[in-house]
Parts: sequence; structure tokens; C-alpha cells
Amino acid sequence: MIFKSSTTAVPDVPAVPRHVAIIMDGNGRWATKRLLPRVAGHVKGVEAVRGVVEACALRGVEYLTLFAFSSENWRRPAEEVSLLMRLFVTALEREVAKMHANDIRLKVVGDLSRFDPKLQDMIANAERKTAGNTRLTVSVCANYGGRWDIMQATSKMVAANPGLSEYTEELLAPHLAMAYAPEPDLFIRTGGEERISNFLLWQLAYSELYFTDTYWPDFSAESLDAAIASYQHRERRFGRTGEQVANKN
Repeated sequence: MIFKSSTTAVPDVPAVPRHVAIIMDGNGRWATKRLLPRVAGHVKGVEAVRGVVEACALRGVEYLTLFAFSSENWRRPAEEVSLLMRLFVTALEREVAKMHANDIRLKVVGDLSRFDPKLQDMIANAERKTAGNTRLTVSVCANYGGRWDIMQATSKMVAANPGLSEYTEELLAPHLAMAYAPEPDLFIRTGGEERISNFLLWQLAYSELYFTDTYWPDFSAESLDAAIASYQHRERRFGRTGEQVANKN
């Protein structure tokens, strides 16, 4: 399926966002506030993922994209990185069968070459198992960066179109890591920070941005509803005037 680009055409504006993208921030600070080790925050964060996936499915969201591990997160202490990798393996072991039973598709997006071969195999098997599911597509961005995405897409575009002197969005778009999904309608960042941190740089061009002080482990179905309610009060113009939007032109 080919989705409309927000910079080349006016996309549909659904009442419930079709695609929600989330930076899940604040696990470590949640734990520190409770005098717990950072690992406790990451473990609790996995539980929050489960709840938000369920909430999105119940509300009719079609695509949910979660920023789990950025290409810059390798800079964290080695012990914490190792823990995050183990949590990733555990989550795959525990959650994939449940996702499949609930008609949920799993995609893992990013440069997976740095991951352990066992984890790479688990990811590939999970994607194959859930490939035919259609209720909700959950994309986990792991060792992902927006600049990496644009660069790898550009390299593939050039290789696929040798000899061209000019390139277009339409030529680049199929090579982006998330070409299978529409651009996010709603971007959420938890934890109080107000930046996009190299996440979906191309795709967020016209997304509605929502920031909350809530730490990710405390982000609930009610928190998601508050973000969606904020989205529903936005006027999405995509370069047009308010009068044009009102007249649906």
C-alpha cells in the first residue's frame, strides 16, 4: 500500500489517530524517584508497553511505533545496555504468542546488525509469525535513528536508480525503514523532555506533538486518552488556511 506524504499531498485526518508514535522516556527517573535501581524502571516500562498496546488496539489505532533503543543509547553504561538487551529477549519470549493470538503484527525497525545473532533470529521469527495479522501493527524501533534511516534510504534509492541526476520524495519513500506505515498522526513523548531526539525525522514532518511529564512506567490507557483528546482539538492544516480546512478544500 502507498501512503500519502504530508508534504506532497493532504493526508486523511481521522478522529482517532491512525498512527501513534511514542518516545518512552523516564524509566530511570521513575526508579530513582522511588530509590530503586534503574533496572526496576525498565522492567516496569515493559508492563506499560503491554497496557498501551492493548489500549491502542481497543481504540482503533492501526499503527503504534515505540522508540525502545536509539542508536545513541549505546553510549549508556555497558551494564544498562546489557540489561536492555536481556529485557528485549524476555519480552519477545513472553509477548509474541499473545500478540499473535490478538491479531497484532510485530515489526522491529533499525540497524539490527549490532545485536546478538540469537536476538536477530528471535526478531525474524516473531516478524514471520505475526506477518499476516491486521488489527494493529506494533513497530519497535531498536538501534534506530532518524538520520540513519534517511541515509540508508538514500543509499538504497541511488542504487536502485543508477544514472539519475535528480531524485524525488516518491523515489526515496519506498526505502525508508517504515515505508509500510502511514506517517504518524500523533507523536507522544513521556518523561517531561520536549524534543524528538533523532526519532522518525522524516516521518514526523506534520505530526501533532504531545509532551507529558508522566514517566513512561506510569503511562496508562487514561494517559493515552488524554493525548488523543489533545490531538482531537488540533486543526491539522498541512500548509492550508483555517478557512480551507473548514471548507474541506
